[in-house]
Amino acid sequence: MFSTVTSAAIFGVESRPVNVEADITDGLPSFAMVGFLSTQVKEAQERVRTALKNSGLRMEPKRITVNLSPADVRKSGTGFDLPIAVAVAAAYGKVPGERLEGILIAGELNLNGEVLPVPGILPIVAGARESGCHTCILPKANEKEGAVISGIRILGVETLAETIAYLKGERALKPACASENGAGEAETHYEDFAEIAGQEAARRAVEVAVSGFHNLLMVGPPGSGKSMLARRIPGILPPLSLEEKIEISKVYSIAGMLNRDCHLVQQRPFRAPHHSITAKAMAGGGNYPRPGEVSLAHNGVLFLDELPEFSRETLEVLRQPLEERRVCISRTSGICTYPANIMLVAAMNPCPCGNYPDIAKCLCTNHQVRQYLNRISSPFLDRIDITIEVPALQYRSLEVKKTAETSAQIRERVLKARRIQEQRYKNTPFRFNADLDQSGIRTYCPLGSTQEMLMQEAFEKLDLSARTYYRILKVARTIADMMESGRIETEHLQEALCYRSIHKRYWLNR
Repeated sequence: MFSTVTSAAIFGVESRPVNVEADITDGLPSFAMVGFLSTQVKEAQERVRTALKNSGLRMEPKRITVNLSPADVRKSGTGFDLPIAVAVAAAYGKVPGERLEGILIAGELNLNGEVLPVPGILPIVAGARESGCHTCILPKANEKEGAVISGIRILGVETLAETIAYLKGERALKPACASENGAGEAETHYEDFAEIAGQEAARRAVEVAVSGFHNLLMVGPPGSGKSMLARRIPGILPPLSLEEKIEISKVYSIAGMLNRDCHLVQQRPFRAPHHSITAKAMAGGGNYPRPGEVSLAHNGVLFLDELPEFSRETLEVLRQPLEERRVCISRTSGICTYPANIMLVAAMNPCPCGNYPDIAKCLCTNHQVRQYLNRISSPFLDRIDITIEVPALQYRSLEVKKTAETSAQIRERVLKARRIQEQRYKNTPFRFNADLDQSGIRTYCPLGSTQEMLMQEAFEKLDLSARTYYRILKVARTIADMMESGRIETEHLQEALCYRSIHKRYWLNR
């Protein structure tokens, strides 16, 4: 007999439908599997054979052939165990074939027939809904995660025997409750900006960067507060929309990092990899591509502390994601695309000893300073919207008793600017000012004659590239929003230009 069960393979952050076909014929007993399979999938035949036996399903010795089609799509992971077992059982006549129509099945099997959770359930269920399936049979541990996707019935199973009993009509299963989708994480405690002494200019730059989701670079000596500022950014980030939550949760689901107690990511990610990270770990990849740090930070913050200590290859691999907001990984089996719409926050010392350009304290030679700064390439710097100098603190700043603004106060202003952008970009592909492309800049960042003259002068004196010019306009648009101005004024451009002037001081004159 012949049977077919619908399952899915993960490719990037999307799933592709896979038909698990099983055929039982007379002949020398064997179990053959074909269809461009990874080692994990090939090993499924032993797990399936033993799980069927231990679930009380006695099969006559026959020639079993299992095919996973289409054959040009690479199948990997252990999520095909359960659909293979069901397909074999159906081919033996243990399950009515008509009961399998419109049902997608995924799950790993223990040798005793227990169904184990698998990664990537969110994109699998989303793909099943798009392909017309009305039901998904998933591991019990994954059912709440699958229920995040509306418009499709999710059934959680704990054992293979329970699955077979349901498909035979001998047992009823309760669908996962959609109302459980709103279960969220406990309130997260963030470090407060009120704990930072002084650094008013740097605090302002951080607020502008967060309001428009702009990339930020902080340059200053050790102990000036760069890392403290960066690690307080999560406390002032705007909340995630439902669409953004699902986007991030898909990435974390594929990576196997989704919290089982909270099946939907509730907070914007804040990723801070060590400078020893490799280019593959940063961008993603491997023989069977997995999302990297830049994708795990999607819709959130990627913080790179001690920026020049990262390898040149690792930093250069970020250039394309910072521009295109996605990562494309090419393999012989196809091209995987992961989302990478991030806010890059970086911190660095101005020289190896950290005291440049204070000649009285700096112990580095000119050659050492140039060599250190040259670790950051000009094309990479072009993708930084805001660069701010964070000077060493004076004692009087530490002894001042006045309490600085709290994160809650700053966040209120950020949310106000965010609401302005949300209203402006309604029904457009843009969410933040940083998302604007050239056509969007022409539409939403028009300049008057006075402002155009200012930008022309700045373009020549600061030796700006076209990319940098457009980024300055986006930052000015954000500053205007923070000031609740409908158009970009001269003072907004002047502040945005100040965030680029440090480039001339450090890099253009090196």
